[in-house]
Amino acid sequence: MTTNENETSRDLWPAPTASAPVSAIVRVPGSKSESNRALVLAALADGPSTIKGLLDARDTRLMMDALRALGIEIKVLKRHDVGNVDVRVTPHFMRGPASIDVGLAGTVMRFLPPLSTLAHGDISFDGDAQARKRPMGTIIESLKELGATVHDRGTGRLPFMVSATGELLGGEVTVDASKSSQFISGLLLSAARFNTGITVHHVGDPIPSMPHIDMTVAMLAEHGVPVRRAGETVWHVDPHNIEAVDRTIEPDLSNAAPFLAAALVCGGTVTVPDWPRRTTQPGNLLRDLLVRMGGAVEFTDKGLTVAGTGDVHGIDVDLHDAGELAPAIAALAALADSPSRLRGIGHLRGHETDRLSAMRTELNNLGGDVTETDDGLVITPRALHAGEFLTYSDHRIATAAAIIGLRVIGVQIDNVDTTAKTLPRFAERWTRMLDDSRSPALQA
Repeated sequence: MTTNENETSRDLWPAPTASAPVSAIVRVPGSKSESNRALVLAALADGPSTIKGLLDARDTRLMMDALRALGIEIKVLKRHDVGNVDVRVTPHFMRGPASIDVGLAGTVMRFLPPLSTLAHGDISFDGDAQARKRPMGTIIESLKELGATVHDRGTGRLPFMVSATGELLGGEVTVDASKSSQFISGLLLSAARFNTGITVHHVGDPIPSMPHIDMTVAMLAEHGVPVRRAGETVWHVDPHNIEAVDRTIEPDLSNAAPFLAAALVCGGTVTVPDWPRRTTQPGNLLRDLLVRMGGAVEFTDKGLTVAGTGDVHGIDVDLHDAGELAPAIAALAALADSPSRLRGIGHLRGHETDRLSAMRTELNNLGGDVTETDDGLVITPRALHAGEFLTYSDHRIATAAAIIGLRVIGVQIDNVDTTAKTLPRFAERWTRMLDDSRSPALQA
């Protein structure tokens, strides 16, 4: 694992260690996955839409900036302390030239190129240095196959440019989405506006994070766009009007993971308000995972509550459908009373960083015993010691490090502010959870 640019700053945050059981109500901001899908659909709709509870973080700001660059009007109506905004999205004629900064946001780099084919003019895409390493060839080649003109110098990666004519023929396309479900979602979100719609055939290894495709299909249905499926590998969308929809975004359940994990590590309870009873978010799998690792989970009138005793149990689990939870589960496993095996997450090597290598390297640097497999991690708990924990500009690595710091004194987290990608003010929320956990009125 090589050191990345953000690790040269040596901006180290001392992770707080828990001195007592937690007792906290922690509000998390809106789902990033749902927020950015809602923005794309609102931009393509037949009229203005109001989106309430939209996540106000780097990934969603990048999406809004990109849509504005294409001519979409997005007006902020209200800001909320939890880290959300209410916005009004008004579709307009989309045009270039425009330069799109995708940052390190997979949803922006995979959802916006198909949408950009419906604009007029040259639309350029680039992002952070690490983004240039993320796989993009599937989207680029798919758009070419569907009739788009894409200039990528044959690299299949950022930077590239779409020379758009205001329409895309569409049709049948075969993709290998085994590295990211976002390749399928990105095509489906704009497909109703293609001249002949789209039929997407997946070939290759199983698609990771299938619940995210289910989320895309469900949100399209709410906009009046039916998606027909044939088995587990074919999706079809006919040309169709995309209806304007006013919606409220659910809390981001995956971003609740470190806070709920604190109940297991420290003992006590953590409650997340407004947890949906039914949802397509992969983060909902936390309810089962945390029970298997020693917690008690229940819905109350305040939200979803996780209670723990301070004892964490090892787990053997396939996280293929919820790979975004893997860093938090790996951190819990490193503090457990028995070994763990996390399977089905080989695709995490292509995320913001190589998350398998990052967790192995950083946990072992603290005295851990973590081995990489072809598709995951084997974690044998050991007594951990103080040290630096590098984040590789990955928000989920940073929050996993904070979980370790709950029990291990002297963990120094590099570039904790990278969490602003999807969870604004994480360090402040985390510290308040611990400092004020004895207060039942806490709203972190």
